[in-house]
Amino acid sequence: MRDLNGPTLPRRSRRTAALLTTGAAVTATLLGVSSVPANAAPTAAAAGRSARTAAAPDISVANVKAHLAQLQSIANANGGNRAHGRSGYKASIDYVKGKLDAAGFTTTVQQFTSNGATGYNLIADWPGGDAGHVVFAGSHLDSVSRGAGINDNGSGSAGILEVALTVAKQGYKPDKHLRFAWWGAEELGLVGSQNYVRQLPAAERQKIDAYLNFDMIGSPNPGYFVYDDDPQLEGVFKDYFAGKNIPTEIETEGDGRSDHAPFKNAGVRVGGLFSGADYTKSASQAAKWGGTAGQPFDRCYHSSCDTTANINDTALDNNSDAIAHAVWTLSGGSTTPPGGGKVFESTSALDIPDAGAAVESPVTVGGVTGNAPSALKVGVDIRHSYRGDLVVDLVGPSGKTYRLKDASSNDSAADVVATYTVNASGEHADGTWKLRVQDVAAQDTGRINGWKLTF
Repeated sequence: MRDLNGPTLPRRSRRTAALLTTGAAVTATLLGVSSVPANAAPTAAAAGRSARTAAAPDISVANVKAHLAQLQSIANANGGNRAHGRSGYKASIDYVKGKLDAAGFTTTVQQFTSNGATGYNLIADWPGGDAGHVVFAGSHLDSVSRGAGINDNGSGSAGILEVALTVAKQGYKPDKHLRFAWWGAEELGLVGSQNYVRQLPAAERQKIDAYLNFDMIGSPNPGYFVYDDDPQLEGVFKDYFAGKNIPTEIETEGDGRSDHAPFKNAGVRVGGLFSGADYTKSASQAAKWGGTAGQPFDRCYHSSCDTTANINDTALDNNSDAIAHAVWTLSGGSTTPPGGGKVFESTSALDIPDAGAAVESPVTVGGVTGNAPSALKVGVDIRHSYRGDLVVDLVGPSGKTYRLKDASSNDSAADVVATYTVNASGEHADGTWKLRVQDVAAQDTGRINGWKLTF
């Protein structure tokens, strides 16, 4: 989150409920969507929609923390931070992009220049959904130069990454189009998100039904703050937390402090969550949320101690689940398994030569009509003493390759046991598919235990 000690937009004025509702109605009219107070009874159409909409799945906080551990490792290997213009930021972008590409997202890296250095935004679109109605979730990925930035804002970045990956794992088919973004140079003044919004044609801005921002969601002395910029979006989050018996407060630390501001200024409806930064938790807040009164929500805000030790697991879990709830609720859709869930599997073990040629394990698919799905599941069981040496590809019947995993010197763990999601909709389903694995460095060995395709 951007520090308010620098130039900012004016602090949010406190509006009456009537003014908030009126403002939402004006914005909704401009965007061609209806505006209804958050506490209004659902319309018949909305009730029918909710009856068939899949409930949001639980988001694995262990997986979110695993992403944070990777961001910490990246910072450790790159001068202790992931700041704009530094190698740690580019490595962070590469990590997130690799995960999304393997899951079947269409990713775009947008470059910009700030303070004489190249910055990067990463945009990820999930195939399908009505492109005229976009549900958009974002967070900034950069840290300040003084530390790894694990709460600010590894937490929001990891949360929406795992929500996006869960979309793929679930084979989710949203009615609306889903888009996710990781912004650069937020800490320098919302540079990345401003650059994106400035370059977005007005017609494309009007297709965004909602932009949701997540900047700091795992503060160690946490609060549960909800943006009040749009009553309907505010209601989605407040309803979720009310169902968990978690009280919320309106986020009042000031507009213009994070990446929702450029969207709001462009007329897009915005919402989001925040667990607190350098402000002090009051006695009444500690009474309802726990934690320590008289101490900051995040004592390591913009400091070198903002590491993986600076995270409250419960807040991270609750807020990650709330992100998923909002994405599923606002986009509608179903999770019917693509292709009816047919599984084709190889259980034949195949050795992977050390620093040698690629090996291929085949699976023959038959009896599946038409093309492969846009969310083809590829389950991989590879045993290897140093998985960072491995490059893993899926090869379709046409010979086209789909990269599942790149080699990485930052990935020193053992084994690759994972399920990837691939957009293989350009391939005929029937035919011979291959898992191609190559060990590109010396000293470590392994084998393919088996793998499977789920259609």
